[in-house]
Amino acid sequence: MELQKGDKAPEFTAKDQDGNTISLKDFRGKKVALYFYPEDDTPVCTVQACNLRDNYALLKEKGITILGVSPNDITSHKKFEKKFSLPFPLIADTDLKIANKYGVWAEKVLYGHRHMGIVRSTFLIDEKGKIEHIIKRALSKTHTDQILKGWGMV
Repeated sequence: MELQKGDKAPEFTAKDQDGNTISLKDFRGKKVALYFYPEDDTPVCTVQACNLRDNYALLKEKGITILGVSPNDITSHKKFEKKFSLPFPLIADTDLKIANKYGVWAEKVLYGHRHMGIVRSTFLIDEKGKIEHIIKRALSKTHTDQILKGWGMV
């Protein structure tokens, strides 16, 4: 069943690039932009992460917490964070449990070939843990603008 605006955001607990345990419930009382991306240090994913990095102060000022999720492991996330000075947690979802809960692990078509992968998506989760907005086609170069629009801040 596909998640919708108003649904309770699925809970999860996993490790970030520093080995810290991150649980969605730890962010109650805060606005969260939970963004799913396919892979660390690839061209489009890097542009997206750097867009969020470059606008991090603005997002933080607006009270928005950024959490990135991909199937890469902690070591890969740490290299990605260091290489691009990313100021937010990158959650390792190597077993795809989080991606499956959010329905973003799906069949994709690239150059006519079908394969399973992460559908680049962002879930805006309100202070009570409910989904406020879903960005189904996250745009790497303007992702911050999409997040702010989704929260009605633009």
